[in-house]
Amino acid sequence: MTNRITNADLESLCEWINELHGVPNEPYSNERNERGGLVANAGTHYISGAYGGVRLEKMCKGGGSTDVLSTGYGTKRELYNAMHNYIRGFRAAKQVG
Repeated sequence: MTNRITNADLESLCEWINELHGVPNEPYSNERNERGGLVANAGTHYISGAYGGVRLEKMCKGGGSTDVLSTGYGTKRELYNAMHNYIRGFRAAKQVG
């Protein structure tokens, strides 16, 4: 029997990814823009959930986001494995470059 992947497991990996990239863990800062809206922390990764699934998203400068792994919404286990692969790839690229 395999271990169940929890939201906490995914959030922990997400924090690790943000640490590797040197960005804050919160998608939005405490600041407000001139229109009173929240200011996005560009580059911050976070877990998004919809349609019964989850995916890793990255906050863009204007407040939008992108599906980092291009997986769409999938199971927690699929995302967990994909995030571990992303971390391995990122660390390998840092060692080469």
